[in-house]
Parts: sequence; C-alpha cells; structure tokens
Amino acid sequence: MIIGIQDEILRIHSLKLLDKLLKDKTTKTNILWATDAYNALGADYQRDKEITSPLITGPCSGIIKNRARKALEQQSERTRQRAEVFTPLWICNKMNNYADEAWFGRPDVFNIAGAPTEKVIFSEKQSWKKYVDSRRLEITCGEAPYLVSRYDVSTGESIRLENRIGILDRKIRVVNENTDSESEWVKWVTRAFQSTYGYEFQGDNLLIARVNLLMTYEEYLTERWRRKPTPREYLAIANIITWNLWQMDGLTGTIPYCKAAEEYHQMTMHDWLTKDQEKPLETTQPHCRIYDWRGEASLEYLEMFERGK
Repeated sequence: MIIGIQDEILRIHSLKLLDKLLKDKTTKTNILWATDAYNALGADYQRDKEITSPLITGPCSGIIKNRARKALEQQSERTRQRAEVFTPLWICNKMNNYADEAWFGRPDVFNIAGAPTEKVIFSEKQSWKKYVDSRRLEITCGEAPYLVSRYDVSTGESIRLENRIGILDRKIRVVNENTDSESEWVKWVTRAFQSTYGYEFQGDNLLIARVNLLMTYEEYLTERWRRKPTPREYLAIANIITWNLWQMDGLTGTIPYCKAAEEYHQMTMHDWLTKDQEKPLETTQPHCRIYDWRGEASLEYLEMFERGK
C-alpha cells in the first residue's frame, strides 16, 4: 500500500488536531512554508508565510504530498536549492544500528540484515527504561525516516509495524516487550516521544514528519490495545510532537528567513572550520526553543552547546 500523506492530513483535521500540529512553540504562531515550491499558488503560499489549515484542506487538500508522490521536477529543484535528498530505508537502518551498537556495546540488537531479532536484551546497567529515556535527535529530519519508518520514502510503500526500524519505532518495541499493563505502556511510550527530537527547515516536510509521528502513536496503540487514542491522548502526544519536532535553520538556530539573503548561502570548508570564532549572524527572529521534559522547562536550542554541554 502506498502511503498518501494528504489523506492523513484530512483525517487529522477531522480530529481538530491539524491546527495544533501547525503550531510553532517558539513564535506562538504557525510554522512557515520556507520553500518556493508553492509560489504559483498565490501570496499566501510564499516562503515567509504561515501554513494554515484552510491552505491545505478542502479544495487544497492535495497540495502537500510526501516525497514519493511529489513531481520529479520539484524533487530535483528542492535537491538543488536545499540539498534535500531521500535516504533509502536500508541506510536509515544501518545508521540507527550503528547508534544502537554504540549504546549497547554490541551489534545486531534490533535486527540482522533487516530481519527483526527475537527480543531486545538489556544488562542491569543498561535497562530498557534508560534506553527509552535516552535522547535522540534527527537533524534536518525531512519526513523523519530515521525517527519513524511508516513507509519507504523512496517508494511510498507502507511498512508493517514489526519491520519498522526508526529510532522511535525501536523505543516503542522495547516498551511493548517490557510492559504488561495499558497504563504502564502509555506512560513509557509517552516518555519515548518526549526523548525523540528532530528539526527541519521546510514547513511542508515538518508537517509531514509531525503527521508521521502522530500516526505512529495511533498505529502502535491500536495494534497493542485494540483501540484508538482518546481525544485527550491525541492532544497530549500532539503537544509533545510540536515541541520536539520544530522548524529551524540549522546554521543559525533560528526560524528560517531571518534574512532572505541567507537562503542560498553555500558553506565553505573555511566557514565550517572557523564558524565558532566568527561573530554570530545577526537575526531578526528569536532563537528556537525546545523542551526538556524531564526538567520540565523550555530552553533555547543553542544553549545546549554552551559551556561544553
């Protein structure tokens, strides 16, 4: 089955969650388009405009598509301007496997050549709860294939739950294998979402990523407990998702389009080697804020890099 993200956006809209998924926690407004791909649709679709529900629902419901359904010419243009590329599923799996090999101290924890292992084994020092709480970040996440692998981004083909290889998929698998009660399952899956982060420049990609995480929660809950989330559960998870997947220019730590001139800036090797010694770029936008769920406080993303943290 081919995943069609526009159908799921419509379904979310019927649950009155779309407006929440469009929010930007830093500015208290909506995320921006931050791409020229929709310019021809009018003034409301310019890169520095907010994405609102009416612009992507009703007669406009087919505007946002996941990468596999985008026109080839748009893929090419976005690759040229923003270095936007898709990562095949097998590469996502290998990279996540390498990260887990470093955490566990051994290889082939979750799968071997793509085939799931029987069960994830933890030592006393590396408990399953510590794994669920371990913070993971996907930079420039696009549709978030490293976090949740609902479908193969290169083909759009859906992937069965037992074969998913995303970071959040792995955390939920661990919760599935180590909890017996529904209340404990909900608690630890919620913590899994709270410890999984990603940022993205382009607003349409970010919305798709947020939708993918929300649908992931619904799919695993339905599979395990044979029910859909309650309205309260949807809203709680959506709130976590809108904090943890945010819109940001990774070079400045700010909302895209602080300066229009920066859109096509090409970093050189000298830029990368000296960026910590140079004066920070001036900006008219606030620095992006994220949330520390264990500390119960928000902080600027760039604060994490101060004082050697």
